[in-house]
Amino acid sequence: MKITIVGMGLMGASMAEGLTREGHRVYGVDRDKDALSYCMEKGIIEKGFVFPEEILGTTELLIMAIYPKGMIKFIEEYRDSFSSGLIVTDICGIKTSFIDEVQRLMPEGTEFVGSHPMAGREKTGAQAGDPEIFTGANFIVTPTEKNSEKAVKIVEEIAKGLSFGKVSRLSPARHDSMIAFTSQLTHAIAVALVNSDKDEDTYSYTGDSYRELTRIAMINEDLWSELFLENKENLIEKIEDFQEKLELLKGALVKGDSEALKEEFKSSTERRKQLKPKVKIGV
Repeated sequence: MKITIVGMGLMGASMAEGLTREGHRVYGVDRDKDALSYCMEKGIIEKGFVFPEEILGTTELLIMAIYPKGMIKFIEEYRDSFSSGLIVTDICGIKTSFIDEVQRLMPEGTEFVGSHPMAGREKTGAQAGDPEIFTGANFIVTPTEKNSEKAVKIVEEIAKGLSFGKVSRLSPARHDSMIAFTSQLTHAIAVALVNSDKDEDTYSYTGDSYRELTRIAMINEDLWSELFLENKENLIEKIEDFQEKLELLKGALVKGDSEALKEEFKSSTERRKQLKPKVKIGV
């Protein structure tokens, strides 16, 4: 399959390398010529383009590995270059705030199928790319009534080829509600925890629990501020639910209520056991 990826950052480069290994012809689009050169030199992509029009007319699948607002601008600017039958998908962590607009902008005979690979790392840039970050991870597809089953299945097969462990379908609204809790709230907690530190010597005494919990506090401020604000209703609701539970623990401490603490600890232990570990495909 002839695939073009817009955005040769961490995610774009990781997907490009994985898809190239799977035998697809993969091309990259980016304004950063150095990123394109690196990806070509390493064999991650067949060829890179600064001007998308040069490749879009023959592309079968277009993966948008850029920010939500940037994706809308890209489609507005280059949709006249889209090939007939083109399928477009994305990697964005939000859906409802833009998916209707994107689908409205798509030319007749093309389709946009929303998707979200639940993988990544704190590093950025093409040189940090590694398709192994997808192995065993979750992948969400967010089809609407405007999508054909054929197009949705093509996106799902791409995810399976990249070794994602579970490929699920959710409505855009359900996706955004779920992601507000599993991803955005966890990032908000990590950021708040790190920024609440008032002791300059903390880092001399941290252990695994602190390091694991705060790893995602190293965050891309441009991307995540956009994601938070575009999904703010869902995220505010999840923050309030979290605050309620945190206040319960605080109240138990104020009262010296060990039984209340134990009940919360037992509950969290049992709920955490329900999470299945990430399993590598083929192992």
